[in-house]
Amino acid sequence: MADSTTHALRNSNNDDVYLNFIGGAWKQGSTPEWDENRNPARPNDVLGKSTRSTPADVAKAVDAAVKAQKEWAARPRPARAQILEKVAQLMKVRIDQFAKALTLEEGKNLTEARGEVLKAINVLEFTASEGRRPTGEVIPSEMPNTMIYTTRSPLGVVAIITPWNFPVCIPVWKIAPALLEGNAIIFKPATLTPATAKMIVFTFEEAGLPAGVLNLVYGSGSVVGNAIVNDPRVRGISFTGSNEVGVELNVQAAKRLAHVQLEMGGKNPVIVCADANIDQAVEATIMGAFGSTGQRCTATSRVIIERSVHKEFTEKLLAGVRQIKVGDGITNPTAMGPVVDIKQYKSVLKAIDDGKAEGAKLVCGGEPCTAPGGGHFITPTVFDDVRPEMKLAREEVFGPVLAVIPVDNFEQAIEVGNSVEYGLTSSIYTNDIKRIMQYADRIETGMLHVNSPTVGGEAQAPFGGVKATGMGGREMGATGPQFFCEIKTMYIDYNTVVRKTNIY
Repeated sequence: MADSTTHALRNSNNDDVYLNFIGGAWKQGSTPEWDENRNPARPNDVLGKSTRSTPADVAKAVDAAVKAQKEWAARPRPARAQILEKVAQLMKVRIDQFAKALTLEEGKNLTEARGEVLKAINVLEFTASEGRRPTGEVIPSEMPNTMIYTTRSPLGVVAIITPWNFPVCIPVWKIAPALLEGNAIIFKPATLTPATAKMIVFTFEEAGLPAGVLNLVYGSGSVVGNAIVNDPRVRGISFTGSNEVGVELNVQAAKRLAHVQLEMGGKNPVIVCADANIDQAVEATIMGAFGSTGQRCTATSRVIIERSVHKEFTEKLLAGVRQIKVGDGITNPTAMGPVVDIKQYKSVLKAIDDGKAEGAKLVCGGEPCTAPGGGHFITPTVFDDVRPEMKLAREEVFGPVLAVIPVDNFEQAIEVGNSVEYGLTSSIYTNDIKRIMQYADRIETGMLHVNSPTVGGEAQAPFGGVKATGMGGREMGATGPQFFCEIKTMYIDYNTVVRKTNIY
């Protein structure tokens, strides 16, 4: 296994060159241009370069996928699942290798990166187990001697378009169910995280996935993404990213009636009631707001807190936030890492400036953080006395910035919690069962947590949100594969079936 592991990052004996993978072969894109892969903790460190692609490259990838898909779909479902099992086994051997590559190109610390890889393995194992579970149902008929049952049919060729913030787990939790359902895939990863994308695809190839079933195409969303969305042979598109891009993608894909699954923004609240365990709520808020540098769609970005415990909570929160170490996640595996690149760095600092201009009270952080290597570090930032109408309380920052919003009572907390356009995840801290059940009934989020952080999700449970957060069905869990298939309903009238025999 050691030789195989060493080879896992290589194509053409070059670790730091990231090529397209089309029809089972690693190929340079149709342009001579490349995109640099830089370490956000040390921006002068160039980790490698990824090829740039054109619509012609996308067309070749779709050609390969179309050619391979029918044979792949003809494999029995348990046999397709065995490939996923093999990928999980290979990733277990390479956890540290995946985690290091993830930290180097995305910035989260090694502990968080390792956790992400483990989550991807969990998803593979769970999805593989679905390969032997029932996929249809038998339905009673009104007619005599008639049987009705349902089966699943793959969409055909599907596209997987993924972001940079979870560059191992999100691609895996889309690719695995798409393959299980018998689809062939065009995978377009974020330009900022090409190394982990390459590792994922290589691992599927090594696990025995036939050529053409999984194709990797690097390049910009405006060029490669648009070519994918507008190719009529791509019957489904699963996208995770910004609302701006996702909405436009949906508009384009709707013109040809393609299936679309969108997972987009979040402005996730933790509601802290007067009877809450304050220490527990503080710990969960710090984890949710500043883990992964706040660069996750499930991050805690708002604390909605009853005034009677506002002072106690805020004092303990600030004491905890000031203990957070900021630094390179390779050399300090528990430090809060950098934001991913200079564009995101400037975006987060602008959001901080806007918060100050609106009159929110900056009580911690709010500044660039100098670190060896000149990385894109920002101090953990807390604003207090934020009003619900402020941009800081309504717009996604996607960085280490937390808004504390005092409210008078539980009713107002629910109202403020629902006052944003997003609805991904939320949390409440209380020991009152009546409030817990009212929260469950009334909060407008797809995932709800009681006395636990807003972040996280398990492989066997559905993941997704409501309102502007997403559409097209939930990811992960037993519902995850459903997006990638069509339901066929079969009616058999066995009373009219005539058996013919030859009479000699």
